[in-house]
Amino acid sequence: MASTVIDSEVWGCLFSNDKMREVFSDKNLVQKFLDTEAALAKAQGELGVIPKEKADEICAKANADLLDIPQIGENYKSSITIVPVLKEFKKVLNDNASEFVHWGATSQDIVDTGMVLIEREAYKIILQQMKNCQKFVLQQVKKHRDTIMCGRTHVIHALPITFGYKAAVWADELGRDIQRLEEIKDRLFVGELAGAVGTLASHQVKGLEVQARTMEILELNIPTIAWHVARDNQAEFASVLALCAGTIGRIAHEILSLQRTEITELEEPFFMGKVGSSTMPHKRNPQVLENVIACCRSVRSIAPSIVESMISENERDWGCFLTEWEAIPRACHLMSAALEKSENILENLIVYPKHMEANLFKLRGLMMSECIMMHMAPKIGRMSAHDIVYKACMKAYEEEDTMENALKHNPTVREEFTDEEITYMLDPHNYIGLAPQFADRVLEKYGAK
Repeated sequence: MASTVIDSEVWGCLFSNDKMREVFSDKNLVQKFLDTEAALAKAQGELGVIPKEKADEICAKANADLLDIPQIGENYKSSITIVPVLKEFKKVLNDNASEFVHWGATSQDIVDTGMVLIEREAYKIILQQMKNCQKFVLQQVKKHRDTIMCGRTHVIHALPITFGYKAAVWADELGRDIQRLEEIKDRLFVGELAGAVGTLASHQVKGLEVQARTMEILELNIPTIAWHVARDNQAEFASVLALCAGTIGRIAHEILSLQRTEITELEEPFFMGKVGSSTMPHKRNPQVLENVIACCRSVRSIAPSIVESMISENERDWGCFLTEWEAIPRACHLMSAALEKSENILENLIVYPKHMEANLFKLRGLMMSECIMMHMAPKIGRMSAHDIVYKACMKAYEEEDTMENALKHNPTVREEFTDEEITYMLDPHNYIGLAPQFADRVLEKYGAK
């Protein structure tokens, strides 16, 4: 029976997906422990540390389907090590091979390596989802390179930009997150085989050879030294996921903000049958965006707990690992759910260029204050120009008049500019700066030009 939102048959689709649930399933967890034990036995058999026929039996039976997984759970009520798994594994081994399982290893070797193998599967899913999100954003950049809209600072209309420019900022940030994910790979996917205190005392003969061959079989990097209590790799993974959640959450919040009734420049994908309210049939709520924002908020909240769990006692401390076992899988579930929904949002985003165009004139020309000031500055000086334009803006704002009328009533402006020049300065289409060129730079950077 499901007891969390991640496994819930009712709410599960809001917080995870089937791929990630399979990655972190009990069966896959046990399988990764068995894979690690099998790789260790295979390496030891090849190197003559244990009899090869015993190693072959261990490898042949390292299959989670052969084990009583519920009983492993029962066994954990009296142990926190790998022993609960080993008890069930030994039951399926023949020819006394059980006496050679886990030879010279410590529980944490198997658990840490097994968890890294699982994280690698989750990482691949998340990395691909991030790349998909960036691909869809780049498509929006290309499509809307020249679609003019209001740029906003401190939630107030500032200067004209293009939607392609805004999306290009998203795309480049996603690109940096993808780079971060790719950069941590060599630090994160490192196996563990070091023995009780990390010295491989139980493997003094051929210990380094066994370690190297085990990691080769598992396709993991060889640890330079034991990382039993050095948990920075796990903290870095959680922290990079938090950064990804910051980016995705920000994009989702921006789209949500621009879906407001008073703005309506963007909207999350809609289809007939999508119901926004049980009592107000007109509602087209940004409910998927809100779902993404909530999941991303939770992912970001997990990172501090994993950083905190870096504080370990001496050469071994199980207390900190329990935090990782609970929180890192949850971060992966939530991150993948947010990304899965974001893929659809970004690919099928509804864009309203007509509304963007209409909103350009909502301040009746006041948004063009910098443009006017910069045209006046060469003639009367920048600070003097700022003062004149400021007073004209405040007059127009408070009287709810147009900027054109305010300017034409100013003697200095009338003296320096013709009506045609004033009209030109008030046209937002003439003051988008290098927005399209910056969009082009991002497209070129990621090969989407």
